[in-house]
Amino acid sequence: MKLSVLTNKIAGLFALGLFILCLCLWFWKDYQCAVRTPVIIDETVTVKVEKGDSFSQISNKLTAKQLTIQPFWFRLLAIQDNAFKKIKTGEYELTPGMTMQGILALFVLGKTKQYSITFPEGWNFKQILQKIENNPYLEHTLQPVDNEVLMAALGADIKYPEGEFFPDTYFFERHTTDVALLKRAYIKMHRLMQQQWLKRDENLPFKTPYEALILASIVEKETAAPVERPAIAGVFIRRLKQDMPLQTDPTVIYGMGDSYSGDITAKDLATITPYNTYRFKGLPPTPIAMPGFEAISAVLHPYQGDTLYFVARGDGTHVFSATLDDHNAAVDHYQRKPK
Repeated sequence: MKLSVLTNKIAGLFALGLFILCLCLWFWKDYQCAVRTPVIIDETVTVKVEKGDSFSQISNKLTAKQLTIQPFWFRLLAIQDNAFKKIKTGEYELTPGMTMQGILALFVLGKTKQYSITFPEGWNFKQILQKIENNPYLEHTLQPVDNEVLMAALGADIKYPEGEFFPDTYFFERHTTDVALLKRAYIKMHRLMQQQWLKRDENLPFKTPYEALILASIVEKETAAPVERPAIAGVFIRRLKQDMPLQTDPTVIYGMGDSYSGDITAKDLATITPYNTYRFKGLPPTPIAMPGFEAISAVLHPYQGDTLYFVARGDGTHVFSATLDDHNAAVDHYQRKPK
């Protein structure tokens, strides 16, 4: 009888152990499956982790997006990775093929969804503002815009924003403020100008980097052919050195503001504005656009030579001349229509 009871106990313990082993194996298999199986199959999903969200709320947001999240294993993974206090707020883009572990890693690293905005070379500040105002992902705080307040917020010494922002594509998180975005472009432009100013050629007619920035903006607007920029910069620099007026149409157009309709008339060339370089010698008071790196480099490293004039061929390039007679002949050939 005692032997029978002992045998039954052993059999019971063996059965219990086998059950526990099977249960552990099942849990292990289920855990491995949960960890390795993608929870996103077909389409990219966007999820916001907001300040104050608990881990359960985050998990619920994922399941509400129809992701095959297993809350128990998701929480266990978070415990293993000590992720509870490391998850960063923001908007996240979850792509097909991601697992629960991949999603947690994304949240912990704070790799939030990025939006982009592009400021093309040659744009003026008014165009930049319009692009910013039309972007639905930025937080708009500049309505209406006070130039002096804006420049003070950026830490700028000058009060006029034209030309102060580097043309580029900028990536940002949703709800980034317009001022924060502009500050990045402002810092990038000024760092570039400081670096390039230290490498400039000798005997340039500039006292400050700002003067070089002004001429770079004119060079940017004068040609769309990058290879020509050093030659055009050389013409303007020689004119400045010889106390000749720059006589450049883009400055006249800028001075006309909204009244410019596509053509410059003789009256426009005679109208006095601070930007009419046909009426006044030297540089205009401010840049007229955002110059890119090539235009800035061209102004600080211009082509040497004796050319003082250039005229558009009509194909995006220019003919350069050293004398007024040669220039007039080029104008006759390329721009003046025969009667």
